[in-house]
Amino acid sequence: MDQQQQGDKNLTVFVGPWGGNGGTTWDDGIYDGVREIRLVYDHCIDSISVIYDKNGKPAKSEKHGGVGGNKTSEIKLQYPEEYLTGVSGYYCPMVNSGTPVIRSMTFKSNKQVYGPYGVEQGTPFTFSVNGGRIVGMNGRSGWYLDSIGFHLSRPKSTKMINKLRKKIHWLTRIVA
Repeated sequence: MDQQQQGDKNLTVFVGPWGGNGGTTWDDGIYDGVREIRLVYDHCIDSISVIYDKNGKPAKSEKHGGVGGNKTSEIKLQYPEEYLTGVSGYYCPMVNSGTPVIRSMTFKSNKQVYGPYGVEQGTPFTFSVNGGRIVGMNGRSGWYLDSIGFHLSRPKSTKMINKLRKKIHWLTRIVA
């Protein structure tokens, strides 16, 4: 890993994964941001592929998931002015005694909300980041998108970092 990649990695945090443990593990890595997302879905999210930005150039991920799904949606962000700040969705098994898969996803940017895509059924998940952005995705996939997690850039301003620290401290006091 070169020094630039190591520096980028130190400025990111990981959240998730949400979903099940079927399929195989994948990790797209860390980029500058997300330009486009392509979802194929029906009763669940069958597959996801992403076009990231790396040093001002598009970088396409592999398709993660299977070949099913009757609906396709392409989310084209107005990058770099628009960037992803949050994701929510649902996960649960598709069949009795099966492993959970991602059933639905909704993406939130600093400008608007995209979705929901899929079926909003099962266990909900949600996260958003103030001052940061999604800069990579990872998870598990096989026939479907089994789980999803995200690499987030940390907020760059000290004011935002202090605000985030206070929120985390407050949340840990509630949980404890």
